[in-house]
Amino acid sequence: MAVIALKCPKIEVAVVDISVSRINAWNSDQLPIYEPGLDGVVKECRGRNLFFSTDVEKHVFEADIVFVSVNTPTKTRGLGAGKAADLTYWESAARMIADVSKSDKIVVEKSTVPVKTAEAIEKILTHNSKGIKFQILSNPEFLAEGTAIKDLFNPDRVLIGGRETPEGQKAIGMLKSVYAHWVPEERILTTNLWSAELSKLAANAFLAQRISSVNAISALCEATGADVSQVAYSVGTDSRIGPKFLNASVGFGGSCFQKDILNLVYICECNGLPEVAEYWKQVIKINDYQKNRFVNRVVASMFNTVSNKKVAILGFAFKKDTGDTRETPAIDVCKGLLGDKARLSIYDPQVSEDQIQRDLTLSKFEWDHPTHLQPMSPTTVKQVSVVWDAYEATKEAHAVCILTEWDEFKSLDYQRIYNNMMKPAFIFDGRNVLDADKLREIGFIVFSIGKPLDSWLKDMPAVA
Repeated sequence: MAVIALKCPKIEVAVVDISVSRINAWNSDQLPIYEPGLDGVVKECRGRNLFFSTDVEKHVFEADIVFVSVNTPTKTRGLGAGKAADLTYWESAARMIADVSKSDKIVVEKSTVPVKTAEAIEKILTHNSKGIKFQILSNPEFLAEGTAIKDLFNPDRVLIGGRETPEGQKAIGMLKSVYAHWVPEERILTTNLWSAELSKLAANAFLAQRISSVNAISALCEATGADVSQVAYSVGTDSRIGPKFLNASVGFGGSCFQKDILNLVYICECNGLPEVAEYWKQVIKINDYQKNRFVNRVVASMFNTVSNKKVAILGFAFKKDTGDTRETPAIDVCKGLLGDKARLSIYDPQVSEDQIQRDLTLSKFEWDHPTHLQPMSPTTVKQVSVVWDAYEATKEAHAVCILTEWDEFKSLDYQRIYNNMMKPAFIFDGRNVLDADKLREIGFIVFSIGKPLDSWLKDMPAVA
């Protein structure tokens, strides 16, 4: 919305939320999320044609186009628990739009939703519409955190799905004219509603699949002495495959991949396609396997126990240049190490102690439900300390685990870190960001995902 306000100065954009504290944060000098470039865009437009407000009904009443970006968490109970999307917030938003509207409106699905959600939303709106006409469009978002502003300024494509009726096509044209302020027309794709909804789930599933594919190969590389970076580079030079999303790691995270694949699995099951569902389930299984494998490697290398040993965790966000910890692989790795009674010292440049403690105490999928439904004050995990400096985290540690690829981790003084650690000193590089040979010269025992193993590690095999 901030980018639309910046690129379309004649359009008034109001971002509304029922949470007073959230809106206050968007109106303050300290924005509630860290995203490179966002600060400048918001501050340029705020108060001019970009407004943040809790007066939801007033702004919906006045709007010609309403973008709905509410949460669609994975259901934790009831029909489809653990897979299906919970559309509670979508439904209440649709009912509110129908209640307050006195003029025709275009309602745009911005949240990632299961295929056929638009049909349900249409039914709610038309049955409550008092003669007002609503057109539903699907306009999924393809930006990536950390590069969101750049992705919005110069998108690969903007996708708009709508009904194949004259009214539906007119609504598509209206939304298209908003994006046409800065996006070349050939990059604005229009489809039917279901194709647009499914395209978002499919795009995320394909990206996650690539990560799981290279991670599956990384396990084989370690077993055979191949180097996953060389294999991935070689595979990526094939123009049919391309080099993106082929970095082996401790696993994928973020708010979308797992949720969207589970959604896809559920839709396939509901449509009588168990083989297709099973295929996509495997992408998540490999991701879980990769995280477990990493924990097993850490424990096995350190004489099969990390009990009461200090392990430094560098990086907690799911990727660099964001403070987002949703579904970050660091959570499962930390929980795995805590299960073996390790003492953790965690450092991440953008994640607060409160957030880390909360993530380590929440049950699966709870993060995606509103805060007031989560445990009020997370019980602090006694074995975890959160520090604001990598050197403090690694001081007197037995091992260092790198779980986020922050640039600053590449330029740390590893000689200094080594000198202050317990010996033997281990580094487990879950992102392949460090020069393992240089670290070995200093004296570290190094494990890098998918790389030939140190002789030490060969003698201490990790049994899953």
